[in-house]
Amino acid sequence: MSRQDVQQAASARTRAGAFVTAAVIVVEACWLFAALPGAALVSDVGGMLVAGWATTACVGAARRHPAPLRRFWTLLAVTMALAALGRAIWTTQRLVGDDLPHTPLVGAVFTAGILTGTAALLGSPSAPRSAVGQARTLLDGVIVALALVPIGWVLVFRGVAAAELADPARTLGLLYPMFDLMQLTILVAVSGPARPMWRPMSVLAASLTLRVVADIVYVSLVARDSYAAGHPIDLCWPLSYLLIGLATRYPPPPDCDGTDDTAESPLPPWWRVALPYLPVGGAIIAVMLARRPTGQTPQLIFVTMMVLLGALAVRQGLAANENLRLVVRLRRLAYGDQLTGLPNRLLFNRRLRLALRDGRPVAVLLLDLDGFKQVNDRFGHATGDTLLTGLAARMRVAVGGDGTIARLGGDEFAVLVDGDRPVPPERLAERLLDALRPSDGEEDVGVHPSASIGIAEYGPQHTSHTDLLRDADIAMYAAKAAGKSAYRTCTPALRESAVSRAELIADLRRAVDEDQLHLEFQPIVDLSTGAVRSAEALVRWRHPRLGMLPPARFLPLAEETGLILPIDRWVIHEACRAAATWRERVPDATVAVNIAAAHLRRPDLIATVTAATSAAGLAPRALTLELTESALIEGTDAVLERLHQLRDLGIRIAIDDFGTGYSSLSYLHRIPATELKIDRSFVARLGADDRAYATVEMVTRLAGAFDMAVVAEGVETERQHEAVTAIGCPRGQGYLYGRPDTAATVGQNQGLTLT
Repeated sequence: MSRQDVQQAASARTRAGAFVTAAVIVVEACWLFAALPGAALVSDVGGMLVAGWATTACVGAARRHPAPLRRFWTLLAVTMALAALGRAIWTTQRLVGDDLPHTPLVGAVFTAGILTGTAALLGSPSAPRSAVGQARTLLDGVIVALALVPIGWVLVFRGVAAAELADPARTLGLLYPMFDLMQLTILVAVSGPARPMWRPMSVLAASLTLRVVADIVYVSLVARDSYAAGHPIDLCWPLSYLLIGLATRYPPPPDCDGTDDTAESPLPPWWRVALPYLPVGGAIIAVMLARRPTGQTPQLIFVTMMVLLGALAVRQGLAANENLRLVVRLRRLAYGDQLTGLPNRLLFNRRLRLALRDGRPVAVLLLDLDGFKQVNDRFGHATGDTLLTGLAARMRVAVGGDGTIARLGGDEFAVLVDGDRPVPPERLAERLLDALRPSDGEEDVGVHPSASIGIAEYGPQHTSHTDLLRDADIAMYAAKAAGKSAYRTCTPALRESAVSRAELIADLRRAVDEDQLHLEFQPIVDLSTGAVRSAEALVRWRHPRLGMLPPARFLPLAEETGLILPIDRWVIHEACRAAATWRERVPDATVAVNIAAAHLRRPDLIATVTAATSAAGLAPRALTLELTESALIEGTDAVLERLHQLRDLGIRIAIDDFGTGYSSLSYLHRIPATELKIDRSFVARLGADDRAYATVEMVTRLAGAFDMAVVAEGVETERQHEAVTAIGCPRGQGYLYGRPDTAATVGQNQGLTLT
């Protein structure tokens, strides 16, 4: 028989037992309300039968449900069995002669049931797992229950003189409502807001509520000496047992194995935090009302309040202990790196400022892993995290007690060296590089990056810890530029170079908006006729302080910072406007514009080009976009599709500096290029190097085979001109034909009049 069949059979037995038990309760209700003879015995027997069935149902649930729930249902089964046993002893002693047998034995059995029921609630799926959490929850229930004792005294017992309250057994019986309220409070507390309430807990809450009502009414009747066995209130207890049995029909919660850690526990509502304290105010008022005219406080109320104060003190002690633990955890979260266990940036900066304040010699080593992004891209972030953890452990061992190592974030680490520094920072950097070198087995795996380290020592040139970290960062990038897997110490020259670079980048951000850029155009000559029909646009920067800057001075910075995009847009628009004025004189004049690789990857390139040609009134065929080999070879299918769309619009595509990059023949089949520009390094060797001559000749023939025009760049001498002409290059560009000039004067000496 399968597990599902077993569960279905058990569910069928539970339903059958529930129907029979419900029938017993109906018979008992009719008997009690009709006040038939033997009502007390019928009430006792009915309670025993229902409690016995609930015991069996809980045992069955303990067998069916997963291991984490077995303790819960087993304790409930014991609770129901004790209820049945207590009812049997009660009935036996009552039949012997005691009308209401509040004997120690009966009290002990029912009290044991309260203890097992409370233990079951504390073992429920949503209850706290830690001993401190369970103790706190138990104390919450005890505090609520104790606080309600004075309130119950005022509402039920005040002015009752006939009750035998001095009898210890009877007094214990009068405390049953307090125990019920304690359990109900615990149930509310453990149900909590962390997840939807498990359905059996709702049924158990209804059962406990019914018991609270029954015990309060029972105590009130007993206090007034008006209770007799077989009273209709006796129906409430078997009904509460029935609800517990019905709770066993529900399946276990989906995360009862405790493996679901995907949901973030929300903050508890305000009433949950204040739950154990809300009734205390009412208890204080009740104590004042319970005082007798002589000024004395009833002994039960006095003892209860003393116990309540003790429970509150213990509860506050637990809260203080939890607060201390929370402070430690928050401090660990605030100052520690959760992945590697190292101090984080916040703690590192704090210790660095403290060392500088004390005036001790201080040095900082800033370490950045080389190629770590490739590890994440190739193997995933989980592998990257594992690698970071292992490398952090190696670095911790390498540093030892000679410094404080911290993870600043990502793949960036730092080491603080302060005090007497028995080990120089340079020696510590060497130890770190040695520790990070891959072993023989790790070299084959391909997931072990190297590291670049920058060193900065605090001196008069520094005003704060941020200056020191800045210098370490400058030195670290110098180490990367030197080939990586190395260290560099920050020097005045490095610092000055970095500061100048940063200032230049800041000035470059304002260059476009403040109209500091301007274009010069270098003519492209038709070698067969000597006529100039095209020119290449070259951007220049008129720096307000440094004067005219060539492209090599600022374009690499623009590409690193992303500023190349607005510069490219400006160049395209200005070049199109210039070409439009040329075509008024020479209808077939064209202009060539260099495009950065970053712009080629942007989907708005087509919109930028079409907007520029439309605004200038320039035919698309008059514009040539020059792209480097590296930008084209790294192009994705989307980039190639973008180039085809440009060609469909009539825009011409030129491959610039051909021969210095990949020079792969395969991509010539895919890229819709119309022109090849032979790099100046080959042209410069014409006449002196036969291999250069052969290379230029081969590229010219290759371009002809692909139906592409050829431009020889860097022609500066008559000898080079004769060579490229003899080879058959159709066009040439270089200082021999004209230096870059303004749009109005470019190529005037070569037959193209632009004014």
